Amino acid sequence: MKASPPKTPQKAPTTAPDPTPAPRRDKVTLAVVIGAHGIGGEVRLKVFAENFSAYKSFNDSALSLKSARAGNNGTIARFAEVADRNAAEAMRGTELTVPRSSLPPLEDGEYYHTDLIGLAAVSTDGEAIGRVVAIDNFGAGDVIEIERPAVDEKPGKRFMVPMRVEAVPEWDSERLVVEASFATD
Repeated sequence: MKASPPKTPQKAPTTAPDPTPAPRRDKVTLAVVIGAHGIGGEVRLKVFAENFSAYKSFNDSALSLKSARAGNNGTIARFAEVADRNAAEAMRGTELTVPRSSLPPLEDGEYYHTDLIGLAAVSTDGEAIGRVVAIDNFGAGDVIEIERPAVDEKPGKRFMVPMRVEAVPEWDSERLVVEASFATD
């Protein structure tokens, strides 16, 4: 959920492709229910947090975490409000959110994925190149997926950039700067 690329070098041009900033998220999704586990009301979760068990209350206190453990296909969790398999199955697709204020503070160079999604992306040459639409990690670090602007009512093409200082020299709450050589077609 948070990562630490190397320190950022000099500032890049500040031209943004869209004056609308990314939406401020007061609630952050830490996991999503991907199915039921067993017959006693446990659920399987896809977790996006480093320490999911540190949180005990989700979705504005509607769900209280009783236990969580690693499973073969995601984290297995039990919530006080989920009594049986039917209730667990009904939760499939439910996002588990916490207030942003409950997240640990970030160190220099760290970020929460949720803060990057939706950011305008510009090249170090100042060219507007699109918006951040996804962040993946295939084992060697985060990879930012950027979607170029739509053309003739067709969605823009997407490309990926490693979240390393060579490719992304800086970012802030309004834009993500991509080294021009990584943003070519």
